[in-house]
Amino acid sequence: MDIRRAATVAEVVAAEHLFDNPARPEWAERFLTTAGHHLLLAYADGGPAGFVSGVETVHPDKGTEMFLYELAVDEPYRRRGIGRALVERLAALARERGCYGMWVGVDAGNDVALAAYRSAGGKDDGTCTVLTWDFASRDA
Repeated sequence: MDIRRAATVAEVVAAEHLFDNPARPEWAERFLTTAGHHLLLAYADGGPAGFVSGVETVHPDKGTEMFLYELAVDEPYRRRGIGRALVERLAALARERGCYGMWVGVDAGNDVALAAYRSAGGKDDGTCTVLTWDFASRDA
């Protein structure tokens, strides 16, 4: 397995089977060129097998922390440590960039994701509830 930072739209498009929806080239370009946005791709057997994305968030009284936005590993490559390796690599990048911490929101009952995050050193502090605003919804 090889983990590399995505640098081109072509790399993102080649990994679009890992995303929830097809990659849009203009959005991929914006992500890749926006400071503080990170997309790491794991390669196995010659192709993309997983990814993790992170976004640095900065606040005037806290400094910078890494928000682990999304993690995905293709079904045939699960339970091989790829998810853990991606999270560990993002955590290392966060440390290199001076982040004071990293966090992720996880859907209730997503035991696979929880196992990956915990195996990479993540801890549940038991204090978080996530509220969302859906601006794309017609009912909003």
